[in-house]
Amino acid sequence: MLRPQTKYVTVGDTDVAYQVLGDGSPDHLYCFGLAHHIDLAWDLDSTTEFWKRLEPFGRTIIFDRRGAGASDGQLGPAMPTWEEWAADIGAVLDAVESTEAVLMADLDAGPFAILFAALHPERVKALVLANTAARYLRADDYQIGVAPESVDALVEFVAESWGTPEMAVLGNPSLSIDDERTGQIAKLLRASATPRAAAAQYNYILRHLDVRQVLPLIQAPTLVFHSRDNILVPIELSRYLADHIAGAVFVELPGSDVGLASTDYLAEVVDFLTGERPPVEIERVLTTVLFTDICNSTERASSMEHSRWRSLLDAHDRAIREQLRRFRGREIQTTGDGFVVSFDGPARAIRCAQAITEVIRALGIEVRAGLHTGECDVRGENLGGLAVHIASRVGSMARAGEVLVSGTVKDLVIGSAIEFDDRGSHQLKGVPGTWRLFAVRR
Repeated sequence: MLRPQTKYVTVGDTDVAYQVLGDGSPDHLYCFGLAHHIDLAWDLDSTTEFWKRLEPFGRTIIFDRRGAGASDGQLGPAMPTWEEWAADIGAVLDAVESTEAVLMADLDAGPFAILFAALHPERVKALVLANTAARYLRADDYQIGVAPESVDALVEFVAESWGTPEMAVLGNPSLSIDDERTGQIAKLLRASATPRAAAAQYNYILRHLDVRQVLPLIQAPTLVFHSRDNILVPIELSRYLADHIAGAVFVELPGSDVGLASTDYLAEVVDFLTGERPPVEIERVLTTVLFTDICNSTERASSMEHSRWRSLLDAHDRAIREQLRRFRGREIQTTGDGFVVSFDGPARAIRCAQAITEVIRALGIEVRAGLHTGECDVRGENLGGLAVHIASRVGSMARAGEVLVSGTVKDLVIGSAIEFDDRGSHQLKGVPGTWRLFAVRR
């Protein structure tokens, strides 16, 4: 098999490297974790053989996410948000003109593939997850997770041993008797990231990443793999994935290696992908909903001539729609003096809301904005469901010129450098439970 050409796609201010193998349908997009380099991986015979065996079943697309391998490795002082890492998937699919693909992801890339599948169900034909988790760190409601002291030990080991044969063997114990392959993997690790960068990424991912809440929104047929005896990811974490994704198939493979370029793995994938399955009608989607409205609009309208008020509203609408184009928001509807908008990423939604408050203030009026991320019912071009009501209630509690978000939104943009002020816990009219709200700091 000839090595494919490495190409790049620009995602924001980042260059992401990708390769395309073969042709045909369906597309298979493989999402690798940090320990990968799409050029050097071809030095491993097992990798080359795996792609060769997969080639007859469609086109294969592989890439290195930002911060790893042949892609931009300098992430700056703040780690990418989960949605930014998920955006790499969409950008690569766009670059190769793929409208729908089978997503295959392992280790720390799994959660980003899960998030993308929830955000863009129409683009995911099937989901294959290997040795991964929705959350790694133990929590009060997640006792199967890894203990904090174990995370400390692993991050320290990564910082001291990244790019060494010892690190290569940790994830693939079967290679302990194969010095040549162990050396190849150690070289690949060194090319994928520096020890300090690798330790920082793993510390961030293991401690903060949590996509459990989106598992029920996965609509694609899903296959979950796990190497029975691997020591990096407890098997209970993969079982949790399978238990919380509707209809997911769980396969336990023998051995302890986290690398799954094996005959058993390939056979299971091919059997899963070629089985007859009915098409899934998309009725739900994970999205971020933004509500805006003009503060004291009734009083302002009554104090102005109708024509002047109408002109001001028209200027308001034009200014907001310009920001929606800039931040890729989808207008759902207008409410007379406000907008309902959806976004496929919460950080972008927040920045759009901030921009809206600034441009509208320049018109001599103030707007308030509320955001929530959750499951929405798709009703033609409209959205419905509890998440929409929550966003509306959050918006109604915002102050003039303020962007107010639910705790869900705040948790999803960890690492984005967006700062918040705690506005306390509140009862939202018509919404069960108590909700923690946060104001975006200007």
